[in-house]
Amino acid sequence: MDHKEGVYKVRDLGLADEGRLLIEWAESRMPVLMKLREEYAKTQPFKGYKITGCLHVTKETAVLIETLQACGAEVAWSGCNPLSTNDAVAAALADNGIQIYAWYGQNVDDFYWCIDRTIDKTPHTTLDDGADLIFRVHSTFPEKAEGILGGSEETTTGVHRLRAMADDGKMLYPVYAVNDAETKWDFDNVYGTGQSTLDGILRASSVLLAGKNFVVAGYGHCGRGVAMRAKGMGSNVIATEIKPTAALKATLEGNRVMTMDEACEVGDIFVTATGMKDVICGEHFLKMKDGAIVCNTGHYDVEIDLVALNELAVSKRTIRTDNVEYTLENGRRIYVLADGRLVNLAAAEGHPSEVMDMSFANQFQAHLRLIQAHEAGELTRDGVVLDLPEELDQEIARIKLGTMGIEIDALTDEQVTYATDYSAGT
Repeated sequence: MDHKEGVYKVRDLGLADEGRLLIEWAESRMPVLMKLREEYAKTQPFKGYKITGCLHVTKETAVLIETLQACGAEVAWSGCNPLSTNDAVAAALADNGIQIYAWYGQNVDDFYWCIDRTIDKTPHTTLDDGADLIFRVHSTFPEKAEGILGGSEETTTGVHRLRAMADDGKMLYPVYAVNDAETKWDFDNVYGTGQSTLDGILRASSVLLAGKNFVVAGYGHCGRGVAMRAKGMGSNVIATEIKPTAALKATLEGNRVMTMDEACEVGDIFVTATGMKDVICGEHFLKMKDGAIVCNTGHYDVEIDLVALNELAVSKRTIRTDNVEYTLENGRRIYVLADGRLVNLAAAEGHPSEVMDMSFANQFQAHLRLIQAHEAGELTRDGVVLDLPEELDQEIARIKLGTMGIEIDALTDEQVTYATDYSAGT
């Protein structure tokens, strides 16, 4: 482990050159964020501000970090999951002067120690994926909140937690719900999660997906993306849900819908994407087929009850990287991928650069808006969850289309008038 107190702690600085190549590859696939870097590096809007982040240390995240840095920010960073850090990318960031504390395979104490080190120097804004940084500030360093202008949150789980916190009157500064921007949730969550989850499953198991009964727990945006891609690979998709409208969507999109009690008996591969704990429990493991594969693509490792599985197992062994075999008393074997953590990040590389381009463009804009509002004396200090404006969504999408060589139509003046003319009839 390479550690320089107050500066960084990473696995191996010798991996920096390898990490730099990964970052450069991501840059070549993230034209929107690179355009923002080019534009705002000239004006340095983040100069004099410290931005602290807690988000998966991937090659795509590195492009965001170095864009913030190029535009004047002093950046401190930690990973938001013990198994999602790319050690080569972390080394490259440390080598480039980023205050980073992150490595693959952390325990719980390591995880929070890293977050705490990024908070040591009070940040001006915080950037989260899952809200661990925000909650750490509120629970352990509440005095730091007075110096924080605001923050942003990347994922569905984090936004839900923050809205509950705000409703309870406990949030100490405003936070942008980046996840709720259309150019985030309808692309990153659907296409990013769908592709990267299957990537993680295949890297950890190398199984054939065609012909398998593929159970997706939760048919929100992430679950829907996984179901789409599994179906495209020839799987027979089964969805489990608690929300009637989501179950109906799954049905009308050609999937079978049933309860987990039913699905556990017929499924070959199980993916949880709910954000809720105890989705797959001990009683389900006992009914599963011999050889069933179980994994999670929700933010936290609580969706699969591994405590119950360990109690039921008579033996346990690692079959291959990110793949643990549990043998039950009935002789059946259950294979758990990535220790029940995010399979797309722990066993693969996370979302493709092309979709993270738009998500991280929204992150950049959220912090730009916070700082601009602060400097204009217009920033609210209320502990509320804020939405990014819809016109920003459209601008990001327009830029993305432009980088793909795609043009779209525009309304004529007459059409604009017609659209708002409530007196027009048949």
